[in-house]
Amino acid sequence: MTAATAKKPMTKGARLRKRRNNLAGLAFISPWLFGLLVFTSIPMLYSLYLSFTKFDGLGDPKWYGLNNYINMFQDGVFWKSVGITFQYVFILVPLRLSAALGVAMVLASNHRGIGLYRTVYYIPSLLSGSVAIAIIWSKLFGTDGAINGILTMMLGRPMTYNWVGEPATALYSLILLGCWHFGSSMLIFVSGLKQIPQSYYEAALIDGASPWQRFSRITLPMLTPVIFFNLVMGIINAFKAFSEALIITDGGPMNRTMLFALYIYKQGFTYFKMGYACAMSWVLLLIISVFSIFVFKSSDGWVHYEE
Repeated sequence: MTAATAKKPMTKGARLRKRRNNLAGLAFISPWLFGLLVFTSIPMLYSLYLSFTKFDGLGDPKWYGLNNYINMFQDGVFWKSVGITFQYVFILVPLRLSAALGVAMVLASNHRGIGLYRTVYYIPSLLSGSVAIAIIWSKLFGTDGAINGILTMMLGRPMTYNWVGEPATALYSLILLGCWHFGSSMLIFVSGLKQIPQSYYEAALIDGASPWQRFSRITLPMLTPVIFFNLVMGIINAFKAFSEALIITDGGPMNRTMLFALYIYKQGFTYFKMGYACAMSWVLLLIISVFSIFVFKSSDGWVHYEE
């Protein structure tokens, strides 16, 4: 190593400044570190311990070994909730992403008042999980709701179908509510669309590309990093869906809307099987992790970056 390339030793003042900067950084992130440790890490580790115990939430946990996990795979309602949750996720996520992208392409322009429209379309995301929205939704799709009123006027005969109370349509009513909450994904898509250079579209127009060709050859490939992010977040949030099913259908009818998170809640706080609920929570974490890892691994083949 030559004298020119050798690093100069830090002076005492430089070391002191570096130490102060590090301490300042730790001071600023200390609330987050405290929250991560106290409200996330410790409860997660404790729930892992409880998953191997028989615990009703009131008395002392009693060691139960792997029995919670063994009983889980012998539980018919557990398997039904898994299938229903998969159906919910596989239908909801593509529909929500499609709706978000479609609206984002309309709202990505710079016309006057476009910010107001973006705010209006984002409001449902702020209200997602709201008890009031869930109650209103159940009334809209109830026997005497507005949906039946509209169909009565269109068809010319009275409609009294209970959309959230029939096994054939209850889950799809919840999926439709989930699709309505596309505001966050929409704003992220709008941001991604604004990053695409307009020169690409101008060159495509000169070459005579049709609107579909411009969308499929320019917009979609350039948006794949944003689609990737929204897809991962959409999968995670869809697997955690809970409040809508609890308030609107309470898992019914005939367990047709018994989403996985709702079944965990019922086991823990209705049947007081807290150890069993903790075991189910870790299975849910495993399922979400598997799907997330699959999306990350597959991203090399379909996510394209400009550089």
